[in-house]
Order: sequence, then structure tokens, then C-alpha cells
Amino acid sequence: MAHFAELDENNIVLRVIVVNDENEADGENWCNNLLGGTWKQTSYNRNIRSNYAGIGYTYDAEKDAFLAPQPYPSWSLTDDNKWIAPEKYPEDNAVYYWDEPTLKWAASIDASD
Repeated sequence: MAHFAELDENNIVLRVIVVNDENEADGENWCNNLLGGTWKQTSYNRNIRSNYAGIGYTYDAEKDAFLAPQPYPSWSLTDDNKWIAPEKYPEDNAVYYWDEPTLKWAASIDASD
């Protein structure tokens, strides 16, 4: 089975559908002819277009890649089209969340205490 993402006029993913293998080779045109719209193939295992498309992702035609929404303004896009924080995630057993105002990882409060 192949997966195809429908894009709006701003290249934002509206939905992702599954297409039979027999239609995969010309899947983008097949989807357009059947459903209308603009379609791009996506892949669970990242074989094409860097990331599996999700609703709200953006298709970047220059990179030929699907990009997740930017989590925070301070995060940057890596060469393999993943978002990373400006500071590395701490390597201990605590749980952290990104605190955008301080641009640092902050320890989460354990609700079980």
C-alpha cells in the first residue's frame, strides 16, 4: 500500500490516504483524477520526502520534503528535516519540557508525588 498526502494552496497537508499498490506508480495523478486537488506521495519509513506527512505538515517543494510544524520559534531545522531545540535534551532520567521564554529544558513536576 502507498500513502498520498493532499495539499492545500499553501502546501499544507489536509489529509493522507492509502492507495493500492497497483496505482502507486502514477498515484499523484490517480488521486488528482479521482478526488481533485494536489497530491504528493509520503512514506512511513522515510524513503521519500524525509518525513511521513501528517495533517498540518508543510510540503517544501525546494527540499522535496514534508516538514512537521515548527514546535517553537527558537527551534531550527536540521539537514535531515527534523526540528531541534537550541539546547541538547538533558541525559538523565528526569522528564523535561521545553521552556521557550528561557530557551532551556525545564524539569517536569511528577504528578505521582
